[in-house]
Amino acid sequence: MKQRYTGKVYIVGAGPGDPELITVKAMRLIQQADVILYDRLVNKELLAYRAPHASLIDCGKAPGAHTMSQEQIHHTLVRYAQEGYQVVRLKGGDPLVFGRGTEEALELAEWGIPYEFVPGITSAIGSAASSGIPLTHRGLAASFACVTGSRCHGPTKSVRWDLLAHGVDTLAIYMGVSELPSIREELLRHGKAASTPVALIERGTTSSQRVIVGTLADIHTLAVSMKLSNPALIIIGDVVRVREQLLRAEQHALSLIG
Repeated sequence: MKQRYTGKVYIVGAGPGDPELITVKAMRLIQQADVILYDRLVNKELLAYRAPHASLIDCGKAPGAHTMSQEQIHHTLVRYAQEGYQVVRLKGGDPLVFGRGTEEALELAEWGIPYEFVPGITSAIGSAASSGIPLTHRGLAASFACVTGSRCHGPTKSVRWDLLAHGVDTLAIYMGVSELPSIREELLRHGKAASTPVALIERGTTSSQRVIVGTLADIHTLAVSMKLSNPALIIIGDVVRVREQLLRAEQHALSLIG
């Protein structure tokens, strides 16, 4: 029979970058936590709301530079929970959308440690909204898919770009900046039109947000010339055109007021 512990781990989504987009429940847990393990993309302003006694542990991962390995993160979560602490595992976006939240939950479950998922606004939702790009729009898109761009090469199972090219109206691609040429090539190879609109949203929802709009034909050239950097979301589909419509409508409204 597994031993029972008094500690608990909350696997919490911090949202896409704007600290005001965190949920009320997530904020309450940050304020009550004994220990907070936070990722690289978590807005550090949120950590200021911790209790005075709370310990902060940076376990962020950047491409090619990990503060802690995933195994070390597992070990740390288990150790603090075993010692009876209330632990918040704070992740950017939503912990179950490319956040490895279930891997950590499975480890905790193996040790008989109670845990709870607390959802957050994922980057596809937050960055698209802050850029004026709907993921669905009547007459343009009735479906969207969240896709990882980090599986274009290597031993892991690759993304089925052949199916995504025509089976989904809008693609929201995470972790795809470094693989943008390969993503573009795969979609074109499987028949996606070169004129398909594309938006690159750098640091979405934050004060330093930047949006680059082009097409599959020229988006990589634009990304290079504009020196696009991580974190950035790629949105591919006709819905990108709605952004320009909204901007024109706003400018027209302002001209009438002026």
